[in-house]
Amino acid sequence: MGVLIHTHLRSTGTWACTDGTPDPFQVEWFCLKKTDLQDHGQPNPSWSPALSGLFATLLTGTTDGSGWVKLPSYKSNGDHIRGLRLPGIPPSASDQASRLFTRGFEAEGRGFEYVIFFHPDQRKSVCLFQPGPCLEGPPGFTHGGALAAMIDETCSKTAYLAGQGLFTVSLNIKFKNLIPIQTVAVLDVQVDRIEDQKLFLSCLVHSPDRETFFAKASGGVTFLQMELEEETVE
Repeated sequence: MGVLIHTHLRSTGTWACTDGTPDPFQVEWFCLKKTDLQDHGQPNPSWSPALSGLFATLLTGTTDGSGWVKLPSYKSNGDHIRGLRLPGIPPSASDQASRLFTRGFEAEGRGFEYVIFFHPDQRKSVCLFQPGPCLEGPPGFTHGGALAAMIDETCSKTAYLAGQGLFTVSLNIKFKNLIPIQTVAVLDVQVDRIEDQKLFLSCLVHSPDRETFFAKASGGVTFLQMELEEETVE
C-alpha cells in the first residue's frame, strides 16, 4: 500500500510535520469532539459478541493512559478532512450524497462493520473487521477485494494521521487464508520507517487469537504538498 502525502495547513498558520511525526492537531482535526455526524464505528446490533468484546477491550486503552485513540468513522472522508480541496478539481455538487466505499451499506451488518484505533506515538493502528454477507466471494467466505478495501482504508487513515497521507498509489497484498463471513479479522497496521520523502507501512491480517493469518500487505508513501482551508476545530 502506498499513499501520497500532503502538507496540512494548520489554522495557526504553521505547517504540520512532513517527516511522519504524529501531529496532535492532525488527530484533533480528524476526531471531532462535538458533531451531529453519525459515527459508524460504534457497536450496533449486528456486531457479534466477539467483535463487541474486542471493541470493549481496545476502548479501555483510550482512557487508561495507554495512548490509544478510537477513530470516528463518518459516511464520507469529506466529513473527516474538512476543507480539503484537490488542485484543479472544483467541489462536487453531490457532496452530500457521497459515501465512503466501506460505508456504502445503509443496513447494519450487511457489508463492512469495522472500527479503527490509532496510537499516535507508536504510529500504528488496529482495525477490527466483521465482513457481512454482501461481501461474499467464495461461498461462505469474504471476497478478496473487500479485504483489500479494508486494508487500504486502515492504512490510509494511519498514513494520514501519522504523516498526512491521502492517496493510495500502490497496494501489495499476499493472501494466505480465507476469512469466513461474519467472523472477526484483526488488521495490525504499522508505519515501519521513513526515508527521505517516503513513508513505509505494513499490515498483517489475522484472527483474534492470532492462530490464523489471512493476509499480509506492505508499501511505500511519498509526499504531495497540498493545503486545507482553515476551519475551527470543535
